[in-house]
Amino acid sequence: MYRIAAILALAPLPALAAGGAPAIGGIPIEFILFALTLLGVALLHHATLAVALTGLATISLYKIVFAGFASGPGIAGFAAHLVHEWVTIANLFCLLTGFAILARHFEKSHVPVILPRFLPDDWKGGFMLLVMVFVISSFLDNIAAALIGGAMAHQLFKARVHVGFLAAIVAASNAGGSGSVVGDTTTTMMWIDGISPASVFDAYVAAGVALVITGYFGARQQHAHSPILRHAHAHTHVDWGRLLIVGTMLAFAVIANVTVNLKFPELGERFPFIGVAVWAAVILTMGVRRHDWEVLPETARGSVFLLSLVVCASMMPVQELPAASWQGALALGFVSAVFDNIPLTALALRQGGYDWGFLAYAVGFGGSMLWFGSSAGVALASMYPEAKSAAAWLRHGWHVALAYVAGFAVLLAMLGWHPDAPHRPLPTAAAVVAPAH
Repeated sequence: MYRIAAILALAPLPALAAGGAPAIGGIPIEFILFALTLLGVALLHHATLAVALTGLATISLYKIVFAGFASGPGIAGFAAHLVHEWVTIANLFCLLTGFAILARHFEKSHVPVILPRFLPDDWKGGFMLLVMVFVISSFLDNIAAALIGGAMAHQLFKARVHVGFLAAIVAASNAGGSGSVVGDTTTTMMWIDGISPASVFDAYVAAGVALVITGYFGARQQHAHSPILRHAHAHTHVDWGRLLIVGTMLAFAVIANVTVNLKFPELGERFPFIGVAVWAAVILTMGVRRHDWEVLPETARGSVFLLSLVVCASMMPVQELPAASWQGALALGFVSAVFDNIPLTALALRQGGYDWGFLAYAVGFGGSMLWFGSSAGVALASMYPEAKSAAAWLRHGWHVALAYVAGFAVLLAMLGWHPDAPHRPLPTAAAVVAPAH
């Protein structure tokens, strides 16, 4: 941890010594600091929050002292930048914490326990479980969907779950969330930023293909490793009160987003209506069932980590990036397997000019190629420690990479690359450059 902090703190020195533009080898210093932060997150899984906060502090200090912001130089420019970004940050924090409560209600509704009643007894049972995870992730957070899939697999396969099938569960959860603005943090970010849900929905063309491929091979691997063992759960019944809470929270989020984006977009830039709407639903349904407030401390910690990376991404000079292209979107999927997809999405949103269906699929599904490439993978690995091996994940989950490329190719062939015009102006060059020495 301290080595990463030292690297982050000393990284600007070569640029200052050069006395020229704030760049090393033509790469702006901000991007180098950001890459080092993401590398620290990827390598130090037990200190991710500390790494993210260190990176945020270092990048902020560098921008304040040397590079300046699009909104102005120094501390005043930094303060103006935060004022500009606070609505997005507040919306995401409220949604992440609110959806954690929503996910717990869905788990306790007994739906995940009842669903296995309807599964076939052969390899197709494993495949159908993955389809269920895909569908659940379309309206529930992909982390919750992966954990629900892991819990069902634990019951169905006598706790003997193949690593290849674990990779398929993560892939199914990420695929299901990639085409839904309420199914993944990355797509929710796009929604909040003004991207149409219909644009994101295009990702399901690729996600469907990817699900079939990784689902088939993963289910075959699991059936050969440990066949399905169904449990009847004949006396288990759905808790409709908890499902009412889930539906209410989702409805409030959708209605608030549609209303703000279509009728009052200028108000949506000034106040986090969407996040507040979700928490209004939480408060209104307190009498229906007790909310599991116990999930909030850990969720808040994870949210601060993610939002630290989002703020870092918001300070990047995206005008220096190459123009968005389908080749770039394809590459981002592979990058997402190593670096967190939240800041990658934040960068892409600031840059603009993407075909958002392609980007949603790439950053959403691409992280499935390694266990630490997505939050869903990290969460499932905490349930199955044997998954915490990059070599085992790549060896047994090889079908995930195949599915990613195949899905992307089908999406490109069927719909083609149709980038949207940038939905927000690119930030101008920083107001201040490094002082002469």
